[in-house]
Amino acid sequence: MRIPPIATKPRLNNCGAGDFLRELSARVVGQSQALTQIVPYVQMHQAGLSPEGRPAGVFLLLGPTGTGKTRTVEALADLLHGREKHLLKVDCGEFQMEHEVAKLIGAPPGYLGHRETPPMLTQQKLGSVTSESSDLSLVLFDEIEKAAPSMTRLLMGVLDKALLRLGDNTTVNFERALIFLTSNLGAREMHSHLKPGFGFEALAADASGVSLNKLHYIGMGAVRRHFTPEFVNRIDTIVTYQPLDPGALEGIVDIQIAALELHIENRLAERSFELEVSAAARRFLLAKGTSSEYGARELKRTILRELTQPLAAMVAGNEVPPESLVRVYPDEDGVRLLIDVIG
Repeated sequence: MRIPPIATKPRLNNCGAGDFLRELSARVVGQSQALTQIVPYVQMHQAGLSPEGRPAGVFLLLGPTGTGKTRTVEALADLLHGREKHLLKVDCGEFQMEHEVAKLIGAPPGYLGHRETPPMLTQQKLGSVTSESSDLSLVLFDEIEKAAPSMTRLLMGVLDKALLRLGDNTTVNFERALIFLTSNLGAREMHSHLKPGFGFEALAADASGVSLNKLHYIGMGAVRRHFTPEFVNRIDTIVTYQPLDPGALEGIVDIQIAALELHIENRLAERSFELEVSAAARRFLLAKGTSSEYGARELKRTILRELTQPLAAMVAGNEVPPESLVRVYPDEDGVRLLIDVIG
């Protein structure tokens, strides 16, 4: 299956409800159930019907690693604002100590280092991730379970009243923001359920037949053990991502290669060339870059290592003439990819 390169221009203003979901599903493959729970909040904001005094939506994204949780937020940013990185991201792994959480709101006036440590979450920064096509900010707290407990206490007011009070006593309003919390809570138990290590279940295990309700039940148990009921009750929707089946993984390979083709066209301009990646080469990348444990997490790095870097070396050495055809296929032993240039 060949998927054409996806346009990067925001399409929100031209999309109906079904069109927007299809556009998003083309970017986040194999997670239609998860996306169906998120898209209505975007539409409520677009219609001006989001609740007052609360964020436009608060989501906790659960599921096995490499299934598209962070990718969903990036795809939304691409659709709403035209760039995948047009979002405010907080890597919670950097806030594992209690004192580090203070960096988010800054030190109060009069405290040592007040001017040297500006807050990370400000109204200006929130506004900087909007665009002419949409005034909806996307805020991502990645791997929220890694943050110190004071992080969740800090977020209580944001999730409930859409307000964050900074160290200088000013406030940040999150009413025009979608807040995403991603988490790997329960991921190990989910993987054990998907791939049992022994017994009859190990013989019968099949990721494509696993009940999403069962995974959601496992994830919810881990969430309730880790977070307080007060925090969980302030989340609008807890979304569980299902394992990617072979068809979805093939679709992700096609999307990544289409993105590489678009990158070649945009960056090389008049020196660009046509890239033809055979079905066998796609299967090679699929086998190298995906696994039951990590999903599609390694796929982008595999394409970079096995395809982009050798191709770049040939371009740098003037081995690829403009407008030529470059064919990619695996060698007879299936150990590496071969690249042929046809003038």
